[in-house]
Amino acid sequence: MQIKGITAIVTGGASGLGAATVKALAAAGAKVAVLDVNHALAATVAAAAGGIAVNCNVADAAAAQHAIAVVKEKLGTPRVLVNCAGIGTSARIVGKQGVMPLDDFSKVINVNLIGSFNMLRLAAAAMINDALPGEENGVIISTASVAAYEGQIGQAAYAASKGGIVSLTLPAAREFAQFGIRVNAIAPGLFLTPLLEGLSEEALQSLAAAIPYPKRLGGADEFANLVLHIIENGYINGEVIRIDGALRMQPK
Repeated sequence: MQIKGITAIVTGGASGLGAATVKALAAAGAKVAVLDVNHALAATVAAAAGGIAVNCNVADAAAAQHAIAVVKEKLGTPRVLVNCAGIGTSARIVGKQGVMPLDDFSKVINVNLIGSFNMLRLAAAAMINDALPGEENGVIISTASVAAYEGQIGQAAYAASKGGIVSLTLPAAREFAQFGIRVNAIAPGLFLTPLLEGLSEEALQSLAAAIPYPKRLGGADEFANLVLHIIENGYINGEVIRIDGALRMQPK
C-alpha cells in the first residue's frame, strides 16, 4: 500500500513507539490521527505531524467508536491502524504482599489486548464499509512483545496480553483477506521508550548487555521504520515480526 495521502490512526501516539510512528507516517505523506488518553501531549504530537488528536480510551467501546467517526469525518476513511497503546506492570502472581489483585491483571488485559481488538474491529469495519473494489483496503498492525514468548517473572499480565495479540493476528488476517485488508503485529524487544528512560545509565547498560547484536536498546524510529515497511510490502500478512537484536530473554 502506498502511504502518501492515506489516513492512518496510531493509538498510544502521544509518546514512545507511537509518537515515532506518527512522525514517520506523516513524513511519508500520510494524514495521521493521534489517539491517546493524554490529549494535551497527543495534540502536541499531532500538530508537529500536521494531523489531528483524538482523546480516546481504546478499551472503551463507545470512545473508540467516536474516535473512528471523528477520524473519518476530518481525515477520511482510515486505511492504516497501528495499535501502540499499552501499559505495563510488574508483579508476581503470588508475592510477598500476597496474591496479585485480579483488577491489576484485568487492567493490563483490557488496555493491551481488548483495547487492540476493539480498535482492530472498528477500523476494519470502516475499511470494509468503504471498500475499494480490486484494491488493497487497509493494513492493521498491532504491538505485541518478545514477552509474549519469553515472559519474565512479574510479567504474567503483560505477557498474557501480548500473547493474546500474537494469537489474534493470524485469524484476523484470514478473516479480512477477502476484503483486501492485511493484519500483522510487531514484537519489540528492549526499546528506549519512556518506560525505560527513567532507569539509570548503569541499568540501561545492563539491559543492553543481554542483547546479542547490536548491544544497545532499540530506537523508536527503528520500530516506526518497520511499520512503514509492513504497510508498503503487500506480501506481509498474518505475521508477527520480532525486532529485538536477537534477544531471547532468559528466566532469572
